[in-house]
Amino acid sequence: MYEILRARNTIALVLFMAAALGGVALRAADSSGNAGQEAFAQCAACHSTDGSNGVGPSLKGIVGRASGGAPGFAYSNAMKHARLTWTAATLDKYIANPQAVVPGNVMPYAGMSDPGQRSALIAYLSTLK
Repeated sequence: MYEILRARNTIALVLFMAAALGGVALRAADSSGNAGQEAFAQCAACHSTDGSNGVGPSLKGIVGRASGGAPGFAYSNAMKHARLTWTAATLDKYIANPQAVVPGNVMPYAGMSDPGQRSALIAYLSTLK
């Protein structure tokens, strides 16, 4: 009888731990999914995600677009003539140090140094179609 109770308690403990660890994994997945939106908060003062231009061009559809290519936005000459296609790689370099990638651009942003934050931001931008 004692062994049955001990086995039942062990099973209950294992199930409890599995549920607890599963909850941690789900919370981690939720927070990583939101990381790109959280990183975008730095961009939101100037850029929209809905297709409307503001101080900066909309970032809706940025991945795959040519630099200086958002319709209706008045780009700097540097950006107009940069001849880049915004891929994950070019966005990563640009977000890290805009002036190094497109010297003379007028975006007043020093860059995002954290590669994980840039990666999350680019993943988020990739969803804006």
